[in-house]
Amino acid sequence: MKKIIKATIIELIVALLIVTIILIAIKLFFGQEIDNAILLVNQVAMKVENISEQRETQIDEANSKLINYPAYGTKYATIEIPKIDINLPVYFGDTLEILKQGVGHSSGSYFPGEGGSIIYMGHNSKSVFRRFSELQIGNEIKVTTDYGEYTYKIYDMQIVKETEVEKLPIQKEKEILMVYTCYPFVNIGHATQRYVVYAELEK
Repeated sequence: MKKIIKATIIELIVALLIVTIILIAIKLFFGQEIDNAILLVNQVAMKVENISEQRETQIDEANSKLINYPAYGTKYATIEIPKIDINLPVYFGDTLEILKQGVGHSSGSYFPGEGGSIIYMGHNSKSVFRRFSELQIGNEIKVTTDYGEYTYKIYDMQIVKETEVEKLPIQKEKEILMVYTCYPFVNIGHATQRYVVYAELEK
């Protein structure tokens, strides 16, 4: 009986080692493909109401440094978050194709320098926003556009439902950058929550 139990334990250990080796091999050779498959399932975009007021494509210097709006789908900025070693391109728009390239900018929100709500989003992949949980109040987010540099300081982080669009308010009283990604950060299947980072423009 002891020999049988011992042999069974050895077989279980060997089987566990084989499974571990196979999983490591899959991760090494197909890790990127797996991440891409998860990204396709975890679509980030939330529905944000369009700004009711009509904005002109030409803005004077007294209001902002933005002269012409970028075309939809084009890169117009980079976002840096030193705390988590992020330096990514920002594209105007929030389609799945845009989010594959970098960070998307909701077309229903304002641009940096306009003095209102700015909404950015990105996938929770390792190369984008998976390390959001490491961010703390007081950390800085720097956005460098074609027309100027803007630094924002984080003042809040929240986990919200994808349907809670009121958690991403569009307003013109204060320049606030809201950056979000799918939550949980490592998620299989459709993610119904978002992790939102709120940051205010530094004076």
